[in-house]
Amino acid sequence: MPFGGSLALAFQDRHVAVARALVLASAYAGWGGSLSADVAEARLRQALVLADLSPDEFVDALLPTMFSPATSVDTVAAFRLSMLEFHPVGFRALARAAAEHLRYVLPRVCVPTLLVYGEQDVRAPLSVARDLEAAIDGARLVVLPRVGHLCNLEASDEFNGAVRTFLRDTVT
Repeated sequence: MPFGGSLALAFQDRHVAVARALVLASAYAGWGGSLSADVAEARLRQALVLADLSPDEFVDALLPTMFSPATSVDTVAAFRLSMLEFHPVGFRALARAAAEHLRYVLPRVCVPTLLVYGEQDVRAPLSVARDLEAAIDGARLVVLPRVGHLCNLEASDEFNGAVRTFLRDTVT
């Protein structure tokens, strides 16, 4: 889910005893915790500008960065429809949450953690994935080949298989 990783990390930090495992897909330690300060700030500025566009302009600006070129037309079309429903106020709030600096949380994660990333993700590249893997003790990284940012939609069978295997192997 877009922005879900930052929210999951913040929740994990505040409610340590709740989760027995953590699955982060195409996630960041917040933009501020995974990207340079200037890139994180530019992403936030861009998101706030995008929130003021018409729904079609908003979608046209972001959709090309979400999937690999090989994604089915039906998958892209369905996600496009969901993006058209984004509300500017909600998107601004999500963008501000995504901009947070959550790097301090990573070494405090003490539950089994699965990281799932698309090999061709241009929004959360593999360098971010490998950084999180190194910072979270015992994290397991699964890279889905020929897949973009929304790996759970683009390669749902592979994504679900990785999550099921992880949960079966780690959570009793």
